[in-house]
Amino acid sequence: MQILNRVPKSVKIKEIIVENDMVKTFVVDFSLGARPGQFVMLWIPRLDEKPISVAMDNGSEMHFTVAAVGPFSNAMHELSVGDFVGVRGPFGTEFECDEGAHIALLAGGYGAAPLYFFAHEAVKKGAKVEFIVGARSADLVLYEERISALDCATVHVSTDDGSKGHHGYNTQVLQELLDAGGIEAVYAVGPEIMMLKGAEAAEAAGAKAFVSVERYMKCGFGVCGNCVVDGTGDPVCLKGPVMPWEEVKKIEDFGKYHRDEFGKKHNF
Repeated sequence: MQILNRVPKSVKIKEIIVENDMVKTFVVDFSLGARPGQFVMLWIPRLDEKPISVAMDNGSEMHFTVAAVGPFSNAMHELSVGDFVGVRGPFGTEFECDEGAHIALLAGGYGAAPLYFFAHEAVKKGAKVEFIVGARSADLVLYEERISALDCATVHVSTDDGSKGHHGYNTQVLQELLDAGGIEAVYAVGPEIMMLKGAEAAEAAGAKAFVSVERYMKCGFGVCGNCVVDGTGDPVCLKGPVMPWEEVKKIEDFGKYHRDEFGKKHNF
């Protein structure tokens, strides 16, 4: 790992896309060569630094999709085109698939952003993509039009309230696709319980499964220990966030609880 990617680089915001009332996508005219599934540390001077999944890195610009859910993300939403943020990375493991594979991408809420990046790259390898987007309601569905524009990608929308697509959980849609046969691998990003159920369904159907594990990250390169998981003692920033289900099953806290910045347990 190069030392330079551990030092924030100040980059200018060139575009801000309003996805819905809670979510914005920030575009910077800068590339770190990130791969699907990896994350960067975004820094707002005099406030804080947080890990953010990469929604796109095309070699010339990067996209970060951010939901306003806390002090840092709310501050991000107050930024304007022309403002600067600090970026360092990329960090972590990536999503990968075989040439011509038939895969299912299980996205819960904001998980649609990094999985879109993966779908964008997977179709270049001739993959057939079943992209399952789940949200609480129709107005919160993310990236549907972008995904629909990809060759060999089919969008399956699921909403908790039934306002769009399947009325229920996106894992139910995944189960229907698995039952139909042909799915070789499942990739999941979103709420941990959703990823747990999706990976278990994939395993039962004889398909591979990969999930993006989120834990409290501060350094991004395995020094601080904040993202170490119970059971294996692995730092997620190095061993993940993308992990095969065979490894995730060894994590004692997965799908049960996580620890905050002070190490206190919080049940899901």
